[in-house]
Amino acid sequence: MPQFIRNPAHAAGMTHCAIPIVLLMLTTLPTAAAAAPDTVFFPSADGKTEIVGYLFRSQTPGPHPAIVLLHGRGGPYSINVNKDCTLVSRTNPSAACNAGSLSKRHAMWGQYWADHGYFALLPDSFGPRGKAHGFGRFTHDDPDRSDVNERTVRPLDAEGALSWLRSQQEISGNRIFLQGWSNGGSTALNVMQRQGATSGYRAALVFYPGCGPAALLAQTLSSAAPITMLLGTDDEEVSPDRCRDVASRSVAAGSKIDVVVYPGATHDFDDPGRRRQSNPANSAALQDAMVRAIAAIDGLKD
Repeated sequence: MPQFIRNPAHAAGMTHCAIPIVLLMLTTLPTAAAAAPDTVFFPSADGKTEIVGYLFRSQTPGPHPAIVLLHGRGGPYSINVNKDCTLVSRTNPSAACNAGSLSKRHAMWGQYWADHGYFALLPDSFGPRGKAHGFGRFTHDDPDRSDVNERTVRPLDAEGALSWLRSQQEISGNRIFLQGWSNGGSTALNVMQRQGATSGYRAALVFYPGCGPAALLAQTLSSAAPITMLLGTDDEEVSPDRCRDVASRSVAAGSKIDVVVYPGATHDFDDPGRRRQSNPANSAALQDAMVRAIAAIDGLKD
C-alpha cells in the first residue's frame, strides 16, 4: 500500500497516511496497438532551437485539455533503436528515432491521456541538439549533457511547448498540465519554480525526480500550482528521501505538494516492460499512479 503524504512538512518523523485505492476501469493498461502520434515542430523558449514533438490526439470533441510529457535522461525513444541516433529535426528525420519508435512508457502514457480526452505532447529535448541516443545511468556529470541541462535548458523547451499548445484552436489554453520522469521530473519541478505564481501549467505530475542541488533550481520550491510527486522506496538512481525533504520545506513555505511513496518500487516503476513489471511492487505502483494521475488533474476546475 502506498504511503500518501498530503503535508510532508510533518517530517522528520514523517506521518504516513495509507489510503485504499479503488482500481477503476480507466486504469487498465492499453492492450490494442494504437496509431503512432503526429510529429509536430515548435520553438523552444531558448529562442534558437526548434523542438520535435509527438502529439497524441484525443478523438473526442474539443476543445481539449492537454498535458506535456517530459522524458528522462534516456530520451523519448526505445533503447532497442536509439543507440546510433543523433540529430532528429525537421530537416534531418531519423529512420530509427521517430514517432514509431517511442519507448513503451511514453507511448503508453501518451495513449492513456488521449483515451481520456487529453492531447498529450511529448517534446524531444535531445534529438534537435544531436543527442537522440540519450544517456545511460550515472551520467549526470557527463559534459555532453550540459546543453540539455534540466536546470537551464529543458525548462525552456517545456515553456515553448506550453506556448505552442496555447496557440492551437483544439486546446483549452487554461487547462494545460505537465508530467515528467526522472530527469524530466526534475525539469518539471524547475518549470514550476520558474513560473512561480504566474499563469502557466495548471499542475505537475512528477515521477521519481532527482532532487539534489545539481538537479533543481532551488531546494525549497515556490509554486502556486499543485504538484504531485511519486516516489519508490527502492529507487536505485535517485534519493526519495531527498525529494521528501524538498517537498517538506516547500510545503512549509506555502507550496502545494502531495507526495506518494510506493514501498518496494524502483526507479522507472511505471515502465510497462516485462523486466520492471515482474516486480509486484512496481506493478502495484503503476496501477495506483494511473489512478492518481488522472484524479490529480481531472478535478481541477477552470
